Amino acid sequence: MKQIIVLVTAGLLAVSLTSWAAVTKKVEQEIAERTKPVGEVCLQGEACASAVKSAAASSGPRSGEEIYNASCTSCHAAGVAGAPKLGDVASWEPRIAKGMETLYSNSINGINAMPAKGLCMDCSDEEMKAVVDYMVEASK
Repeated sequence: MKQIIVLVTAGLLAVSLTSWAAVTKKVEQEIAERTKPVGEVCLQGEACASAVKSAAASSGPRSGEEIYNASCTSCHAAGVAGAPKLGDVASWEPRIAKGMETLYSNSINGINAMPAKGLCMDCSDEEMKAVVDYMVEASK
C-alpha cells in the first residue's frame, strides 16, 4: 500500500511538473509576443537606409502644399506655440518683411519653438523653401 501511494504521488508530481513547464513556456511566449518591437530603426549608412532614401528620392520633389499638409499643418493651422497660421496676414506680414532668405533659413534651421525643418527630416532644403513660398503666398 505504501508503494502504491509513493508511485501515485510520484506520478502526480511528474504530471504537475510537466504541466507547470508547459504553462511557463506558454506564458513566456505570450509575453514575448506582447513585447516584441513594433518597428525597426534604420540608420544612415546602413543598407536599409539606402532603400528608404532612394524610394523617397524616386518620387521627386514634393510641392509646398504637399509638405504643408503632411508636416506643417499640425502647428501652423492652429498657431501652436506662436506658429503663424496659414492665411493669417497680420501674423505673416512682419515675418515677410524680414525677407524670404530669413524665412527660408528659419524653416530649415528652426526658430523659437519650431525645430529644424519642422521635424520634416526627409525634406530637402529646396522642399522647405517651396513650403515657405506656399505659406507666404497663401498669407498675402
